[in-house]
This record gives sequence, structure tokens and C-alpha cells, in this order.
Amino acid sequence: MTKPYAFWGYCGDHELFCHVAPRPRNAEATRAAILNAARERFARESYDDVGMRDIAGDVGVDAALVSRYFGSKEDLFTAVLDSCGNGAELMEGERATFGQRVAEEVIFHAKSESKLRGLLILLRSVGSTKAMELVQRTGNERFFNPFAEWVGGDDARVRARLAAAFIKGMAVSREITGGFDLNPAECQRMRDRMAVILQDLVDG
Repeated sequence: MTKPYAFWGYCGDHELFCHVAPRPRNAEATRAAILNAARERFARESYDDVGMRDIAGDVGVDAALVSRYFGSKEDLFTAVLDSCGNGAELMEGERATFGQRVAEEVIFHAKSESKLRGLLILLRSVGSTKAMELVQRTGNERFFNPFAEWVGGDDARVRARLAAAFIKGMAVSREITGGFDLNPAECQRMRDRMAVILQDLVDG
């Protein structure tokens, strides 16, 4: 935290003491820098191996400042998960075109950097009991429960889980293979088949 400072000076024969107000810290920029550093750390290392001091060191601030902005390590990790997206965009657009929209996105459009970071963080979290607890809790609160409600009907939670798992699995496969290792015509046929499966799950 920036502290106030002061200096002595002279004006003619009079000694003066001048108090200078502290420079305001750009709180928004500092918070964003901490969040970005944490995102990079959790994408490279497992949750259990990352410390608040590590993240603070990456930004060049004191660990106490990280806690001031985000609270505990668990709170910071949750903020990182939120920053990578929560899948809410799946519920945007017409319900009747859900399968087509999502299949097109998964098959033909590369993931944004933030979503790729999110996938890496999830994979790094598998070996940590605490991290998986946080992933499951935030995933249920921010995506699965709203998505199941949006799906609606009989076995909504089952269908929502199947759809989400299918989408995530295909997205990971795309990144691992660099585009499924299929020619354009095969990718189009795969998109069409994926669209039918997803739409059937949503429609019940």
C-alpha cells in the first residue's frame, strides 16, 4: 500500500514541513493484474502447489494485498474460475437452434484464450481434493443448475449433464488434436451429427 510521505524545506528564514497526500493506487488495474497472474499460475501448476506469495511475487505486490482484494486462496481460485467463463452463452439464442449453434462453435471455432486457460485449470485441479470441491461447487452454482433449469422437462439434470459432458469432451478433443485431424467435409458431417445429438438432449 502506498504510504503518505513528507519533507522539510525552507522559505526565507522559516523552516517548513510539507505533508504530501499518498498517490492513489489504481485498484482496478492492480486487481486485474493479480487475477491474471493467478490464472496463469493455476493453469501451469496444481492448486495445492500455488501459494498466495507466489502470485503476489508475479505481480510485484505484497501477499497481504492479494488477500485484501480477493480474501482467501479459495476465494481467489473461485474468481479465476469465474473469469474463464461459466458457459452461460450456451443458453443464449433460440432453443430450437441449440444443437446447431453449439456444434458449429465446437467443431469450427477455436477456443478463446480465457476458455483454454479454463480447461487447463480444470485439468490441473483433478489431483487436488480442495480444488475439485471448488470446481464442482462453482460449476453447479454458476452453470449446471441454471443449465438444467433451462433444459427443463423430464430428467432435466441428467440431460444437462450429458450435454455438458459431450460439449466439454469434444472441445478438449479439438484442442488436443489441433482440429480433430479430419478434412473439411468430415468435420461438417461430424458437426451435423453432433448437432442432432445435442438437440435431442435439450428437447428431451
